[in-house]
Amino acid sequence: MALDFSELDRVIEETGCTCLFDEPMSKHTTFRIGGPADRFLTVESKEQLAGFLSVLESAKIPWQVLGNGSNLLVSDKGIRGAVLTLGGNFAEIELLPDGKTVRAGAAVMLSSLCAFARDKGLSGLEFAWGIPGSVGGAAYMNAGAYGGEMKDVIQSVTHLTPEGEIVTLPAAELELSYRHSRYTGRQDIILWVEYGLRPGEVSEIAGKMNEQMERRKAKQPYDMPSAGSIFKRPVNGFAAAIIEECGLKGKQIGGAQVSPKHAGFIVNTGEATCEDVLELIKEIRKTVKEQTGTELECEVCVIGER
Repeated sequence: MALDFSELDRVIEETGCTCLFDEPMSKHTTFRIGGPADRFLTVESKEQLAGFLSVLESAKIPWQVLGNGSNLLVSDKGIRGAVLTLGGNFAEIELLPDGKTVRAGAAVMLSSLCAFARDKGLSGLEFAWGIPGSVGGAAYMNAGAYGGEMKDVIQSVTHLTPEGEIVTLPAAELELSYRHSRYTGRQDIILWVEYGLRPGEVSEIAGKMNEQMERRKAKQPYDMPSAGSIFKRPVNGFAAAIIEECGLKGKQIGGAQVSPKHAGFIVNTGEATCEDVLELIKEIRKTVKEQTGTELECEVCVIGER
């Protein structure tokens, strides 16, 4: 059954919200892969967001929220319904009066958050420097690197329920674990996150951040489109090491390739499709299972029409 966008389009026009029609999702994911979304809306405030959710639910239009698109693989056929991305008030960062709590909107890039904390002489977010995600996306999946995770610094998260209620939850109620939070698989929309940081020397914080960035650039395919680590860490080691041991480093299907630099990454060599990536993931999992008995679990979220 065809979706009826008439009411949504009317509200979009009334609010002056930025909306793109049949927008290629390849422009909005770090994999640079994905077909068109029927509607791609940039939402500027919580009131606007609640209004759109009400219309979407009433019209039975499927919807989802997009952060930086750094952990996504979007179908070549695209996304039916609406994709919401946050801007405006959700792209602001502030230091709270206690001098050590930072409040950031879900649309803020982690790089901006880390730089803000560094410049204020606040330590705790150094591990996140170089993670290509947004504040909202990082909280959603409890992003981490180099021994640190979002759960180490998050104090609270404020979200909007599909029914339009704004709720703030302390870290203890967020169910933060390895690449998981209470938001995983739900449609609550993260609006803001508060981080509890500690005072530090700006030069030392900057030094740690620079050191980690150099490590990333040296070991990871930082200059090629990817979605970061494709697989979660298995219980018996590291996915990249196991994949390399199985002789899959450099393995290619279509435009998708196991990175010759880091076997935990699949990169888009230029013209990769979603199906190329999925076939390569399938081949990796099959080979690793046959050779080692290890079941690799995909970390990347696959969305869209199949």
